[in-house]
Amino acid sequence: MLFAANNALNQKQIMHYRLDKIFQMDIKGRMQMINVEKWFLILTLLLSGTALAVEDDLVRQADKLLKGGKAQEAYTLLLPYQSERAGDPDYDYRLGIAALDSGKPNEAIFALERVLAVKPDHLQARAEIARAYLATGETATSKQEFETVKQQDPPKEVSVTIQKFLDAIEKATAGERTTMRGYLEAAVGADSNVNSATGSSQVAIPAFGGAIATLSANGVKLHDNYAGAAGGFNVRHPFSPEWAVFGGVNFNQRVNSSHDIFDTKGLDGNLGVNLTKGDDSYSAALQLSNFEVDNNRYRDATGLTAQWMRSLDNSSQVSVYLQYSELRYPGQNVRDADRTVLGAAYARALGGAYAPVVYVGGYAGEEAEKQANVAYLGHQLIGARAGGEMSINPKMKLFGSASLESRNYGGQEPLFLVSRGDTQTDLRVGASYIPVPGWTITPQFSYTRNDSNIVINDYDRTVLSISLRRDFN
Repeated sequence: MLFAANNALNQKQIMHYRLDKIFQMDIKGRMQMINVEKWFLILTLLLSGTALAVEDDLVRQADKLLKGGKAQEAYTLLLPYQSERAGDPDYDYRLGIAALDSGKPNEAIFALERVLAVKPDHLQARAEIARAYLATGETATSKQEFETVKQQDPPKEVSVTIQKFLDAIEKATAGERTTMRGYLEAAVGADSNVNSATGSSQVAIPAFGGAIATLSANGVKLHDNYAGAAGGFNVRHPFSPEWAVFGGVNFNQRVNSSHDIFDTKGLDGNLGVNLTKGDDSYSAALQLSNFEVDNNRYRDATGLTAQWMRSLDNSSQVSVYLQYSELRYPGQNVRDADRTVLGAAYARALGGAYAPVVYVGGYAGEEAEKQANVAYLGHQLIGARAGGEMSINPKMKLFGSASLESRNYGGQEPLFLVSRGDTQTDLRVGASYIPVPGWTITPQFSYTRNDSNIVINDYDRTVLSISLRRDFN
């Protein structure tokens, strides 16, 4: 019994050399080995209970080499015995692993097939052969093998890990065909400040010698409940291994319970092109949007966005982007402006039990007024963002973000006789829960604080909401 227990423990230990193996599909549909410490770690450890017991010195020596990460040496040790030991699941399983991790996936497939011929319920061997098929580019067969393991009702954690492999295969192969995705979303919530207004009903006007003015009811902070709806459709079509075109349309509408004068509606679309070369991705897109308040056109925007993104490794990426937009206000031409923003961001998956992902970014830009003598409407801006998410369990994630933006306006405001300066802080936290695939429930809390040296632009706002979203892939 002690020997059996030690062997079971050893089976978990000898697999550690492989815990940093996973696959990533390149744009031509091939799978490549890269270093990570996530999915196969869980899959290997949790399936290790199905490994065969160590029976002889040869297998024991191979285990020792595999444990030390010496796959080539293990392969060299085992290969001479193939003619006499082929068909022995203990031997074939080790030979398959050694061949696979020393760059011989085809030989690994032969060895692992012999294991499965004798023990078709050997989940670990089936997972390894799925990995070998990936290494040879046989993604369809690999997917089938992973699905077979999943159908054997493995432990919950194993099923989740296998699903991540399947998702990665689906994502990689999607680059070879036209993909279409859409969503519909409904939400309800409570907003402490639907009009983003000051809480002061009376303000002093310096241009009038400090006279006190009383704001209208709609010019003061208003609380209301609301309901919202949103939806969208996106399509991507590759026309070569490196080039693809993409486009999409999205809409959103919000209806307040009492203050319908502040109901909003938005519609936007984009059309762009993407180039992928190795670890680098370049994209450029034309963007159009329309924003309405109380069913009246408030702002139209036409712009271009360009982005470069590089995958630094399997768990991190960096991006740089440039945005240019022409903002037009029908009926309020004095507010027309051209907006330019340059920014960069970094994101990293940290790994571990909760698979946290974090990101940080910064940006700077200018919103330049189009009309003469209204410099006080234009401003320069600089901002920073940070956030992340973590998985509590396979169905639930927690997320949060924080941002800070400073805006300095270009001229003296006519009524308040100062150059406006704002500092806006935004906080958001929430959770996303997937009760069944394709459906997501998201409760969230957001808070905005805009500190301004002009009282009518100084406000805070709290929004509590819950949404239900249906994704179509």
